[in-house]
Amino acid sequence: KGHIVKIEDYTNQVGFSERTDAVVEPRLSLQWWVDMKKISEPALKAVMKGEIEFHPAKFKNLYRHWMENIKDWCISRQLWWGHRIPAWYAPDGTYAVAATKEEAFENLRSQIADLKLEDIRQDDDCLDTWFSSWLWPFEVFKGLSNPGNAEVKYYYPTNTLVTAPEIIFFWVARMIMAGEAYMKEIPFKHVYFTGIVRDKQGRKMSKSLGNSPDLLALIDQYGADPLRFTLASMASQGRDIKMSQSRVEGYRNFGTKLWNASRFCEINDCSKYQKVDLENLKCILTNWILGEIIKTDKKINLYLDEYKFNEASNEIYHFIWHIFCDWYLELIKPYFESSDSQNLKEIKDVTAFALKFILTKLHPFMPFITEELWENLGYKEKPLILSEWDLNLPEKEDVNLSLNTSLLIEIISSVRSIRSELNIPSKAYLSLEVKEKNYEKLSKIENVNVLLNKLVRIDTIANVSNFSDRAASFSVLGIDFSLVIDDSIDLSMELLRIEKEEDKISQDINLLKKKLDNKNFVEKAPKNVVQENIDRLDDLNSNLIKVRESKLFIGKFVSNGE
Repeated sequence: KGHIVKIEDYTNQVGFSERTDAVVEPRLSLQWWVDMKKISEPALKAVMKGEIEFHPAKFKNLYRHWMENIKDWCISRQLWWGHRIPAWYAPDGTYAVAATKEEAFENLRSQIADLKLEDIRQDDDCLDTWFSSWLWPFEVFKGLSNPGNAEVKYYYPTNTLVTAPEIIFFWVARMIMAGEAYMKEIPFKHVYFTGIVRDKQGRKMSKSLGNSPDLLALIDQYGADPLRFTLASMASQGRDIKMSQSRVEGYRNFGTKLWNASRFCEINDCSKYQKVDLENLKCILTNWILGEIIKTDKKINLYLDEYKFNEASNEIYHFIWHIFCDWYLELIKPYFESSDSQNLKEIKDVTAFALKFILTKLHPFMPFITEELWENLGYKEKPLILSEWDLNLPEKEDVNLSLNTSLLIEIISSVRSIRSELNIPSKAYLSLEVKEKNYEKLSKIENVNVLLNKLVRIDTIANVSNFSDRAASFSVLGIDFSLVIDDSIDLSMELLRIEKEEDKISQDINLLKKKLDNKNFVEKAPKNVVQENIDRLDDLNSNLIKVRESKLFIGKFVSNGE
């Protein structure tokens, strides 16, 4: 009749099977559903009331949003694998849900008199994967058919679920709902959400990008412990991890440092801890390290209780590297050089205890090296993994004795800093001056002369009313000191070196500024290249400030010729 305006061909959106290339067409069919609104309410209350805690807690809002807007759940799947739906049908379509075919037959026979067992058939569909999964925590122990069995009582409920935030609804919420609906209790008390491990540029790891590390190769190169510690130290709650091979290498070096420290202790008869009265220590160094142990132990336990694994791992790292190795072992070395050193036995006993503390607290993060050292040090009664976590520490140390060590450490740090600033040869001996009013405080520190002599080459500690002119002064805990710069030390060459370095940095800064002021470069260069130049400029400006501070400092001791 001429009503057609035009005819045009088009490509239809027909689905094809990925495996067989057969046409896939949508078809309405009967499916099994679960009324979710009814069973979601107890699960929502459990989280919002704090019966189940999320770490980090921010994911509670996402959980609440999903649970308050929940829809009915289609649980049947047309697959060839999975748990088959436990429903059996009679020829007239009547069905019964049961655990076995025989049980279903008995239920159906009560409704259909002449029914035979071979007349009924099981539903062809499978359960949705997540429907099978939500039953897992208890049904793996036959919790529905035998709820009172020993395994269910022992393993259910558990304590903590570790999972990823993207499956809060699929996995976490459904296990809570199933626990409340079927077992009448929550399945766990805590949920810890991990982040995603990304590459150092922040990209998700994928085969197409080729940025996924070969973990076995990393373990072969650096060891399993450094890789484990790297991930733990970066596992900030709810944040992704930017994986870097250099971090793994750094923690390999950390393991080497611990190994060497352990060997030092073993060589000096400080290996296996026996017994010492930690409540009544006499030495300033043992009191100080005990105080650091007590503080570290409290922090680690607090962080682990709060699921802050990165904070806990960084705390034990700081204690081992910066407190135990860098300071404590250095401070006690002079005691080993003299067989009649006062408090030598106490130092050995406490050092062995500190090493036991280190291995115990580091073990969750670096299990292999700590277990090896544990056995090497003579703890053969039982493995470290089965030993006691709580070492029965005192509540506090002798604060006054600990302060003496803190004073000593600050003096050593200040002297080393001045030596570095002035580039004074490490073998050169110097004299330290202290004002008369404060000299008594310093003289009370046990072996202060020996320790300063061995560690920072201080040959004399002078009690003076006024400081020398050619000296660098500093204050520590309210006490004024002055480090005498001997006339034999020529600082003029060091001043020339610093001035040359200042000129070089200034030139580099000017070149970078010109580059970044160029609009063509900023607009056309890759963003990461531009950012690298910006970061480099920031570093150079920081270095320039430090160099100029050193120049002013040295200038005080060098004549300007005017």
